[in-house]
Amino acid sequence: MPKEVFGRGFAFLERAELLSFEEIARVTRIFVGQGVEKVRLTGGEPLLRRDLERLVEKLAAIDGLHDIALTTNGSLLTREKARSLKSAGLRRVTVSLDSLDDAVFRAMNDVDFPVTRVLDAIDAAAEACLGPVKIDVVVKRGLNDAGIVDLARRFRGTPHILRFIEYMDVGNSNGWRLDDVVSGREIVETLQREWPLVPADRNYYGEVAERWLYADGMGELGVITSVTQPFCGSCTRARLAADGKLYLCLFATTGHDLRALLRNGATDEELARAISNIWRARDDRYSEVRSEATVALRKVEMSHIGG
Repeated sequence: MPKEVFGRGFAFLERAELLSFEEIARVTRIFVGQGVEKVRLTGGEPLLRRDLERLVEKLAAIDGLHDIALTTNGSLLTREKARSLKSAGLRRVTVSLDSLDDAVFRAMNDVDFPVTRVLDAIDAAAEACLGPVKIDVVVKRGLNDAGIVDLARRFRGTPHILRFIEYMDVGNSNGWRLDDVVSGREIVETLQREWPLVPADRNYYGEVAERWLYADGMGELGVITSVTQPFCGSCTRARLAADGKLYLCLFATTGHDLRALLRNGATDEELARAISNIWRARDDRYSEVRSEATVALRKVEMSHIGG
């Protein structure tokens, strides 16, 4: 969330415009009734939401929901917070870390905390048994691509899974250019010059990361290639924003208003029918048809719907 866009004068949502924990849990229960098995809490930064453990508890009580994960920048993930989330029912944590170099890290994320705080958060998650911890790295040419090997070396031999993500044109505020994209193939070739890697099968249908294992058994890596090798056809993800809009694609331009249904007396059956109709009608394939024309579309910001 660049400060020049989301500065002190930016008008954020009023509290009443956000879904309550009860509303989120109700929608989740309906999604689970239609086959959803995994929920990820993301952001923005989800740990900014006060008493997030209450939401995790409500989600953990839903029959049929097998996995609850959280993606965080690590700034607020202390050991106490990690233990509290684990006790509430959280299963796994993904932490964003684009560089081990403080100057590069701050430049990419526009934040006022050091890399050491993120590394402490990774340790806190692991100690609380919120693993395997996944560590997401967005790679941008000329900015942090020189640190790919250093990151791999830092986490090689640990249970953590380091995942390199192609720089994407999500939202409208990151100044994306195709020339800034380091392809997944380049990333793998860079790593293979240091260590032999062998490809691994995906864990489940719709898994977005291409999996690689160190040939000597020293761990796992992932590469997410949304730009150069899109996977729209196998996407199984829906995103519920804090204001109740349902988005069917990371690059969506519009959302579907579930909050209005929730607050205007819709029954669970009516909500389920609406969600089913929305999902069945989806035709999103932005990454497959990406062009100069699509890049210019007014897409929802990553901070609004998460990754």
